[in-house]
Amino acid sequence: MTIGIVGLGYVGLPLALAFAEAGHDVVGVDVDQGRVAEVNRGASHVEDVPSERLRGIEDRLVATTSYGELEGVEAILVCVPTPLNANREPELGPLVTAAAALAKVLARDQLVVLESTTYPGTTRERLAPILEESGLNAGRDFHLAYSPERVDPGRTDHTIRTTPKVVGGLTDECADRAEALYRTICDEIVRVSTPEVAELSKLLENIFRSVNIALVNELAVLCDRMDIDVWEVVGAAATKPYGFMRFDPGPGMGGHCLPVDPFYLSWRAREYDFVPEFIELAGKINQAMPYVCVERVLRALNDARKAARGSRVVLLGVAYKPGVGDTRESPALKIIELLRHHGAEVVYHDPHVRELPRFGLRTSDLDEALAGADLAVIVTAHPDLDVEQVVREAPAVLDLRGVTRGIQAPSVVRL
Repeated sequence: MTIGIVGLGYVGLPLALAFAEAGHDVVGVDVDQGRVAEVNRGASHVEDVPSERLRGIEDRLVATTSYGELEGVEAILVCVPTPLNANREPELGPLVTAAAALAKVLARDQLVVLESTTYPGTTRERLAPILEESGLNAGRDFHLAYSPERVDPGRTDHTIRTTPKVVGGLTDECADRAEALYRTICDEIVRVSTPEVAELSKLLENIFRSVNIALVNELAVLCDRMDIDVWEVVGAAATKPYGFMRFDPGPGMGGHCLPVDPFYLSWRAREYDFVPEFIELAGKINQAMPYVCVERVLRALNDARKAARGSRVVLLGVAYKPGVGDTRESPALKIIELLRHHGAEVVYHDPHVRELPRFGLRTSDLDEALAGADLAVIVTAHPDLDVEQVVREAPAVLDLRGVTRGIQAPSVVRL
């Protein structure tokens, strides 16, 4: 088959690679001309897609900024961003723009699958009407389905091939077409009755994590007041072989899913006169964690008889998770903003993130970052971080990830 993919980011490019390596021809469309040029010369901007593998399928993958190149493809997968706006409400602008462009080139009997995370009803109520401006009817003249992405950047134990793929079609025939497509790159297809079920299943996956992270984050705040080691509490509870799943506290949630998905469902729920208070409370707790962590920074400086203003604070890790360079919604960004507001001099060390243009900062090597530091804050513990060196060379360490457990040093405090 020839497959079109709209959006060549963290979701779209790995999909393009998977389909091309399975023998399909792939046309990737992206609005970013620089990204298109990179893909066409075999240079990957996504850490999960090595440039070597991208160059290995250069004869089967073509990137372009033109939707017109999708006219002859059999299937089109839409993998565009679905962020939140300034009011923490769904921002479907990229999806609407992509759908309007697709409507101009949509052909009879094509399959369109939305992979972007969104609220229940988006595929049927927002995407289908725009595509039908082509004069074709969804479910009759062309096929439409929803299949949520399950990308976890930096993860190697679960791949597109081995991760079950949820698929919900507008009609049974739509689902048949989508299932047949994904079976060429996925070992297991989980077929559900409607796009709405598939859309909500994706939100549930991430809201489950959001709620449990919020629970342990709130427990961490309480344990601080009670002078109890939250990491020891969680570790002890995790020894139960049934009925408990471990979640660790931290500075907040980041990435393209966890900080966003709960608000998509909350927004949709209000249309049904329902307020998902449990979900919204979890979101509030997690959003507040950078403020909690900055308060801990101020206390750590105070214990060293230093004011925040003028102190050199080193953040170790600014990506949202270990092992990747993705800073989307990273709590480190809010922490930097708040520390600067307090007058601190902020530097950072992160081998995966070369620069933070928003703050005019570039990463420093570890030795340089620790030199002259008043406080080192472990925000994201990348696998190659030399924790022992940090504890040995920094005059004070605030560990927000619990990676210093087992190291006994009076200079270390933990969340």
